[in-house]
Amino acid sequence: MTTRILPAVGDPDAARSVTTLLSQLPDAEPAAPVGDSTQLIDTLARLAGESVEELPEVVLVHERIGPVPALELIREVSLRFPAVGVVLITADASPGLFAASMDAGARGLATLPLSYEELANRVQAAALWSTGVRRHLGTGGDVFTGPGGTVVTVTGAKGGVGATVTAVQLALAAQASGHTAALVDLDLQTGDIAAYLDVQFRRSVVDLAAITDISPRVLSDAVFSHDTGLALLLAPGEGERGEEVSDRSARQIVSALRSRYEVVVIDCGSQMNGANAAAIEMADTAVLVTTPDVIAVRGAKRIVRMWDRLQIRKAEETVTLVNRFNRNTEIQPPLIQRITGTRMSGTAVPANFKELQGVVDSGRMHELDPRSTVKQALWALAGELGLVKPSQGAEPRGGGMLRGDRGSIGGRRRKGGTTSGGGRK
Repeated sequence: MTTRILPAVGDPDAARSVTTLLSQLPDAEPAAPVGDSTQLIDTLARLAGESVEELPEVVLVHERIGPVPALELIREVSLRFPAVGVVLITADASPGLFAASMDAGARGLATLPLSYEELANRVQAAALWSTGVRRHLGTGGDVFTGPGGTVVTVTGAKGGVGATVTAVQLALAAQASGHTAALVDLDLQTGDIAAYLDVQFRRSVVDLAAITDISPRVLSDAVFSHDTGLALLLAPGEGERGEEVSDRSARQIVSALRSRYEVVVIDCGSQMNGANAAAIEMADTAVLVTTPDVIAVRGAKRIVRMWDRLQIRKAEETVTLVNRFNRNTEIQPPLIQRITGTRMSGTAVPANFKELQGVVDSGRMHELDPRSTVKQALWALAGELGLVKPSQGAEPRGGGMLRGDRGSIGGRRRKGGTTSGGGRK
């Protein structure tokens, strides 16, 4: 049996050394090395999108891979592509690192400098394990499969600009169009998604924070199945418990969700912490919500600059949405674009709080009238971001006709690419 091997090695000298040894292994089919974590995940996602059988049996991860640290990368690969056996290449053969790599999901550890015999043994063991997993995948076992869904984060330039309403409606639009969708509240101290959707549920994102291996069953126990079909992962009822969600646990949670759902919308609130910073960094699209006033636009500029300084996200990779838009205000979207350096959404949400007040006060945001101009604008944004399927004329779950919402006509977004009606986001 031929073993397909994909090395992830950033250092050119190490890559040549690994490639030379792999070429000597019997029945091995090594691919050209990928140079960083992003390229590795994108390559695996593309192959998994064709078929699980197209994935390599073994992935080799060098300890100096970046920008995502090696152990975090191994954890993400293990969660998103469970049919792949991962081997860590490292100079540190300590018991502590061995245990940490096994906890992350690695199937073996090869020490530097590499020897032919050790590498052959590790690759063979990982390949046998991978073959066994694929055999079980064919029976529909309780495991994550697929290349992973689209992750969109929604952040407010300051409190009260409408980030939660935006996140809720984007998720509802995705669900109504036929996608499996999850809505996550990472506004860990002041999250209000439960109140907006009239939900009382004792579990929250904190229940997943301390779990190193988030299986589908564990994840399903933590999410709430809403009447609309949305899967909700809520913020803790006690805000101080939000500190239990670290950036590392947030990465695991986002990886698990995107492996289970086609669309994952994350409300990040307006205050940055390690958890929502990690989510924004991992997101396919980051939406920044502002209102057309000086204070909010200053807040948007401050957030964009902070993301850039912390290397979370570049300004041009951020989509800014103007909420409570009025053509008579002095601050218009082109000015906001110049100030923030971000890309503006093609949709602006009109200032019409009267349409929202009833459903906000009653906690029935999912019952917002489809004739609402606010809802139509936000569903149009969902179409612009590629979160909805083309309308089939079906009635969405949770109320309202999808056909009547302008957001139902948006094209599917290619990661890092374009929609059918807009520019690169």
